[in-house]
Amino acid sequence: MYNKLFEPGKIGGLELKNRVVMTAMGCSLAEPDGHPGPQMIEYYKARAKGGAGLIITEITRIDDAEGASTPCQLSVTNLKVVPGLVRLTDAVHAYDTKILIQLHHAGNQISSKLIGGRQPVSASDVTCSTIGEQPRALSTEEVEGLVKKFVTGAVIAQLGGADGVEIHAAHGYLVGQFLSPHTNHRTDKYGGDLQGRMRFLIEIVMGIRQYCGPKFVISVRMDGDEFIPDGLHLDEAVVVAKTMEKLGVDVIDVSCGTYESGITIVEPNAYPEAWPQKVNLAKTIRENIDLPVIAVNNIKHPATAEKLLEDGVSDFVGVARGQLADPEWTNKAKAGHDMRIRKCINCMECFRLLAMGRPLECTLNPVLGREYLIGEEHLKKDGAGRTVAVIGGGPAGMEAALTLAKRGFHAVLFEEHEHLGGTVNLAAVPPHKERLLEFIDTMALQMKEAGVDVRLSTPGTVEACQAVHAEAVFVATGGYPIIPSLKGTDKAVTSTDVLTGTADLEGKNIVVIGGGVTGLETAEYLAVNKKNKVTVVEMMDNVGAGLYKSALYPIMKALKENGAEVKTSTKLTEIEEGKAIVETNGQRTEIPCDAVVLAMGVKPDRSLADDLQQAFDQVIYVGDCQQPGQIREALHAGYDKAFVYE
Repeated sequence: MYNKLFEPGKIGGLELKNRVVMTAMGCSLAEPDGHPGPQMIEYYKARAKGGAGLIITEITRIDDAEGASTPCQLSVTNLKVVPGLVRLTDAVHAYDTKILIQLHHAGNQISSKLIGGRQPVSASDVTCSTIGEQPRALSTEEVEGLVKKFVTGAVIAQLGGADGVEIHAAHGYLVGQFLSPHTNHRTDKYGGDLQGRMRFLIEIVMGIRQYCGPKFVISVRMDGDEFIPDGLHLDEAVVVAKTMEKLGVDVIDVSCGTYESGITIVEPNAYPEAWPQKVNLAKTIRENIDLPVIAVNNIKHPATAEKLLEDGVSDFVGVARGQLADPEWTNKAKAGHDMRIRKCINCMECFRLLAMGRPLECTLNPVLGREYLIGEEHLKKDGAGRTVAVIGGGPAGMEAALTLAKRGFHAVLFEEHEHLGGTVNLAAVPPHKERLLEFIDTMALQMKEAGVDVRLSTPGTVEACQAVHAEAVFVATGGYPIIPSLKGTDKAVTSTDVLTGTADLEGKNIVVIGGGVTGLETAEYLAVNKKNKVTVVEMMDNVGAGLYKSALYPIMKALKENGAEVKTSTKLTEIEEGKAIVETNGQRTEIPCDAVVLAMGVKPDRSLADDLQQAFDQVIYVGDCQQPGQIREALHAGYDKAFVYE
């Protein structure tokens, strides 16, 4: 179906079975000392089993002092990691997938808290505004020492069975800091004009080639544009790529951005697949060199990847987060089963959790990072046809029913509405959220293929569950909108009313109470889609709690561009006809409005609890009816409770 995507390819002397590359993503799944243990090995093994032609590991530190980046980061600083690397590379090679180790140093894009209180280092003493800590400039001798550390890392990777290494010279990390005029103000041999700024990278490449030999693959990941005013831009990026070609590098991996333009590195949902500026970077570099090019272009659908190859944008397509959401992305694409792919929704939960110091997780894939503990091969197939009822067809209920069916249970899912998805259908209404509807369709198909008995327009009553002779009931009935006990709230509508269309508000003055995820997205919908003048009122000091900053940014930008006002540290005290009365730091204010929309979260729906517990020995609550949360929490709860059910 996708001829280009599944055409064999070649990088140096390395034969690849297809053109799908799992490009590097920090995952923080290594052991605390930096070696790959079962958690990391099973994570990469799942993507190799899923069909990827090439895997490039996460950022792998070459320096234990100032070079660390995450608490549990892969390391190539010591020969002690070699046995673990061998186990990792063997696990990947078993599926005819090749693997490169990405060599990395964060430079000024790291907090001193993560490197033992040491001051970050960089090409010059230029502060990354995102981190906010001034680094010290490396001495010439220290730079020469770091060249050796990169080379040593490559030698250790080779001893560990890797097919090659990738030098991370993109995204504003240390090598990129030497390349960029924004961060490199040096006057020694490692600074000055572009030739001087490239010297650090040149010496690393030459050292690796000298010590690892001509057959060991070297990839350079570089920015086509840093998207900062005085940074590295496409004209200089082309020169860097040409220089790398002359040095004998085997492949160029094109990306873009730094932490200060991070929204262009890992895009939130406001960015479309294959957005033109990013596509142009890879295509231009490819047109100027004879080396193969890997490029990341926010790819979610196989058809997008195929078209990029057809259009000559790159020789290999980087599918990164797409393979977090679904490790079988490649195999499903090859089989033409696009609808079976759980497609990344660009929600940025993976990065939000990493930024908190937690290991990698995914909203749509409850197994990610836990493959070694609760992957499908660990599912007990002991259902033996026993019937379990699931009440509610939202994400928690669907995931629970699907997992139970995979275990061999006869799962009967009751959904009172005529469609599946629950509140995901509402979450898909605001701008850029339409891919959630694809997720519902994928889940529906997966349940059908697993044999789940889905009964739409059928309330999950005690009698209905008894009629199918259920031995237990999973309750996934969601929650009710929170309505505060304040005067006038009976005049308000909820975000649910707005997103279902029950409350049709257009061209009016609207006050949205609540600046969390639901409140902001409802406000964006009202402002952008319905052309209302919107004011958001939030009790906390900041809006967007629970959203990663790059996911929050486009929402706030859209609100500002559409004339919305945001009031923080402000609480609703009363609603009167034509106005909302709020209080900020003890000061009462009236906001004229045509309608007030309540988006203050939900409380668990336990309306069936007493009756179900009297009728059944086992009643298991999942999703919002257990603990209100986002889609990630719902899917995790559905999977986990179904995984351990006995």
